[in-house]
Amino acid sequence: MAESAHVPVMLERVLELLAPALTGAHPVVVDANLGLGGHTEALLAAHPSLHVIGIDRDPFAIEFSTRRLAPYAERTSLVHATSDELASVLARLGREKVDGVLFDLGVSSPQLDEAERGFAYSYDAPLDMRMDTSQDLTAEKVVNTYSAGELTRILRDYGEERFAPRVAGLIIKERAKEAITSTKRLADIVREAIPAATRRTGGNPAKRTFQALRIEVNAELAALEAALPAALDALVLGGRVVVLAYHSLEDRLAKQVLTARTRDTSPHGLPVPLPAHQPRFRLLTRGAELPSEEEVTRNPRATSARLRAAERIRVDDED
Repeated sequence: MAESAHVPVMLERVLELLAPALTGAHPVVVDANLGLGGHTEALLAAHPSLHVIGIDRDPFAIEFSTRRLAPYAERTSLVHATSDELASVLARLGREKVDGVLFDLGVSSPQLDEAERGFAYSYDAPLDMRMDTSQDLTAEKVVNTYSAGELTRILRDYGEERFAPRVAGLIIKERAKEAITSTKRLADIVREAIPAATRRTGGNPAKRTFQALRIEVNAELAALEAALPAALDALVLGGRVVVLAYHSLEDRLAKQVLTARTRDTSPHGLPVPLPAHQPRFRLLTRGAELPSEEEVTRNPRATSARLRAAERIRVDDED
């Protein structure tokens, strides 16, 4: 994949938000979802003394970014790991505190564009969906071995599919005839399960099922639930975190974590706020920021992006 074909989402805003945290002599940023390294490359170019720790679970992403970022090799540490291993990655690298963390969530461009990865319902491909191709769990295994109740749960919770029981029921029925091994067959099954009136609106009816399976296979929400608090804990005073989410479940989780850290938890009615209950962070965005119409036109994959950011404003003695 050509580097020029990769357009980092909301790049200028990401750079703008992180810049005030990167004014020290030797700032460090963690790119917790490295992908093709577009955000990291721009950060390194903009800040000559910056060191970036790039984390990705996809071996292809690490390989590609290693080549792309070769001119900055002395200022990068690229690690094959999941984002929820952030704290242990920092410990291994001797970087317990950092100045910034970026989360660019969701599926990367090559994962979508390479048919054999099985992420897209627009291609007929093996039913895979693994971000880390070395792991055992695949979408094929989920579809063919999970019970009707388990399938219904993930379709409802991760895909927000209101016809989850119908889709799960038809999957169970069809896999009894023959194992479901391709994206096309699964997409056809989902289409058949969704009522005709509903199929006429809202795009491809398989979209929600494919999202649900991808999240289940890669434990995406569980990773973010662990990684974002770890990132906040690792920030120095004045350090900043930026989160780019691409669906409501990711964005809701990011909002919950950031809101909890920016709230005063002093008991109601006290004349003076208690220091121990004062917020350690402040929000840098009002709600979730959206990409401009110009960017969406230029880069359609930015359409669903939602950006949130926060800054550490207080450090406890134990920190």
